[in-house]
Amino acid sequence: MILSKTSLFDKSNISADSMDILENFDSIVQSVRPLNSKQLQQLPHNIKEFSHQLTDERGSRRLGYMNEAIQLSVYTRYYLWWNLVRQVRLFSNLNASAFPSKDEVIALDIGTGPLTVVTALWLARPELRTKKITWYVMDVSQNSMKAGEDIFLSVAAKTKTEPWKIIRVKGSFGTHINQKADFITCGNAMNEMEQASDMPPEYKAKKLYEQLKSYAAPDCKYLMVEPGVPKSARLLSLFRSRFIKDGFSVQSPCPHAGECPMNGFKAYTGSQNKWCNFAFSTEDAPKKLLKLSDMAKLPKERAVLSFISAVPENAGTNAATPLSNSKEPGTLTLRIASDPLKLPGWQTGFYACSELGLTLVTMPSPGNRNVKPGEKLPELTSGDLLAVKLNKKTPDLPKDEKSGAVKINLSNQAF
Repeated sequence: MILSKTSLFDKSNISADSMDILENFDSIVQSVRPLNSKQLQQLPHNIKEFSHQLTDERGSRRLGYMNEAIQLSVYTRYYLWWNLVRQVRLFSNLNASAFPSKDEVIALDIGTGPLTVVTALWLARPELRTKKITWYVMDVSQNSMKAGEDIFLSVAAKTKTEPWKIIRVKGSFGTHINQKADFITCGNAMNEMEQASDMPPEYKAKKLYEQLKSYAAPDCKYLMVEPGVPKSARLLSLFRSRFIKDGFSVQSPCPHAGECPMNGFKAYTGSQNKWCNFAFSTEDAPKKLLKLSDMAKLPKERAVLSFISAVPENAGTNAATPLSNSKEPGTLTLRIASDPLKLPGWQTGFYACSELGLTLVTMPSPGNRNVKPGEKLPELTSGDLLAVKLNKKTPDLPKDEKSGAVKINLSNQAF
């Protein structure tokens, strides 16, 4: 049976003022970067065109592309908005120990673009707003950072709180900053660096990790968010291994410190494999943003991401520990990492990550004749962290023939 469950994307954890800002983010951008009626009319077409540069035409996209006025306008009015929706939902549900606890903090955001992560943290974690955080924001595009700072200051004004100090650093990853950072973040930055290099992922991860650590003060915390695609998941998995080797705790999403069963290695090379990514439905995303997506012929039903939060071992327990009751015998903590799967015999399954490796959680589907009248089936979704009580010793648990995953049945018959 399920002993406890927490969600990775619970919308109710977002504050009311932040929800209002997200719903009306277009008006904030318009107030600081106004477009005339003709430009607004062309926006859906420009979004569609820009999407090609970010996907199938990315090889021809030049460095510093967001210095260009049209592309920057499209990015801040559409892609920044979607990234805020993703990141605010995620950051609102992470353990508090993933974030700075000191009153005065030096922070660095790498590949900041229009200050996406900084703005998302302001909206997602109101308790951080009163801290004196000095943000070094780093990017090759000065125009993008300036636009992002204007937007951030407008967002902070809406919450009637003194904003964090912003220091813009024009340059690529590796550019010097004057202070060591207590908190280092990056959103979609490592993904772009990975695309710009032909080196094997293991070598890239080693080089990027060493550069990352060169910015860090003792006891620095790290938060990295990337697109939920195999290459990004593979890179983050390699970062995870290095963090753990250096004595860090990967607070989230990992429920254990063992080998990653969803490292994306085979998926990265084009073969069938699981990679660590999480998704939530966009049905309750801002209505104006959904309409803009439809107008640009880029409908979006799911928001997907991969991420890791790494903190020093003394910064707090792993997020899984309270659920698993400190390794109480017969319990297992796992993270749901897939959408629901239709299985034979009127069963529903979810792939999950646990200390047992790749895990397949199963339960009866609605309509299964073995479900008793009035019996309530568990409601699970991507990203859920579960503590379950096992009725068998782990060596006796069956394995799925197709994937090799350890199978755990959550039906009443199994527990």
